[in-house]
Amino acid sequence: MIEEILPPGVRSAEAFDDLAPAPLFPEEAALMAERRPGRRRQFATARACARRSLGELGFASRPLLPAGGGAPQWPDGVVGSITHCDGYRAAVVARSVEVAALGIDAEPALPLPHGVLSLVSSPAERALLERLAAHGTGVCWDRLLFSAKEAVYKAWYPGARQWLGFRDVHVEIGLAGTFAALLHPADPVPVAYRRFTGQWLVRNGLLLTVVSRTAGTDPRRDVSSGAPGSATAY
Repeated sequence: MIEEILPPGVRSAEAFDDLAPAPLFPEEAALMAERRPGRRRQFATARACARRSLGELGFASRPLLPAGGGAPQWPDGVVGSITHCDGYRAAVVARSVEVAALGIDAEPALPLPHGVLSLVSSPAERALLERLAAHGTGVCWDRLLFSAKEAVYKAWYPGARQWLGFRDVHVEIGLAGTFAALLHPADPVPVAYRRFTGQWLVRNGLLLTVVSRTAGTDPRRDVSSGAPGSATAY
């Protein structure tokens, strides 16, 4: 499913349950030893997805331990991202000479819990969600906004190595399955880490978002996805 919104050069694997065998390396098993059984199975399935994706790039199976920001320690020359939620686990990877940044997120296609939207969005973003809701598509736009910001963080952190709050990201969502994000972190960062574009998909009770940047592109030339009422050019 996620392959439908991935750019060229990205390999992926996904699972909708934890039924397939997913053995862990000893280092990974030790890391999860104190976790609940359900969380261990989820972790193992997601790691199995990551190893399958890496295998498509020609990498041998290996431990994938968390690095800074919680992201896995990918092999040199690889960018990647992992996500999991109830009923879904996925991993994506690409060679960094082809894709400079990559982040994914999966969420249940349900509204955010009461009170969360105000914590993760700006007044301008909430106004945008109201305009999107007027189109009557049935998409949980508040959850989509949240997911897009999660995906942006996963693409951002490996390069910037800085914390990024939800309100440090302004997202413009388009009806046609695209979105754009403009970042304004507290600390100065290169322009390459200030603009991201992405894709989204809602299907089978799941909401997926993907953020990527092709290696060698100028992020200043990214444009917004044409969200209703938006005149922002990124």
